[in-house]
Amino acid sequence: MKMHRAVAVSMLLSLSMFVLDNVTTAQSKGKYICDEPNPQSLCTADNTCPASGPCTVDIKRTGMNGATATPGFPQAKGNSLFCVKPGTTITWQSSARNTGFVIDFGPSSPFDPPDAIIGGANKPVPVVAKRPGCFKYSAGACVSGAIYGMCGSGAAEAIVIGGAGGSN
Repeated sequence: MKMHRAVAVSMLLSLSMFVLDNVTTAQSKGKYICDEPNPQSLCTADNTCPASGPCTVDIKRTGMNGATATPGFPQAKGNSLFCVKPGTTITWQSSARNTGFVIDFGPSSPFDPPDAIIGGANKPVPVVAKRPGCFKYSAGACVSGAIYGMCGSGAAEAIVIGGAGGSN
């Protein structure tokens, strides 16, 4: 049992370092929707979660060092923008077997509490959007039992519609 805990802690520490490195690299490139003057104008019926229906984001490990967070829309691609209204529940989950994930909005988060969201294939995590604005986040995914390149990360953005819509 101690070995499993040690492996889990090691995975989370590795993933955290990987995610922080990816967010720092991505932010230095300056290609974020949240950096635009009016990011909420990009919210459409095709990329906005229904307030009364399910809103899911599927996190998967991809490629050599990657991870994707894919909103549950018919045409959605990995790490694509999604929008929600305040009060909407978003369920972060992984449909990939033996995959754990960490979603981190950094110091500014639309959720209470503003902690990292940690879950996995058997542990979906529902959270309620509270604060309006445009939010950058990192998504990390680890596959248990893999020896080489078991963790990957990616960056994406989400908009909580309403309010000033400033960049966070």
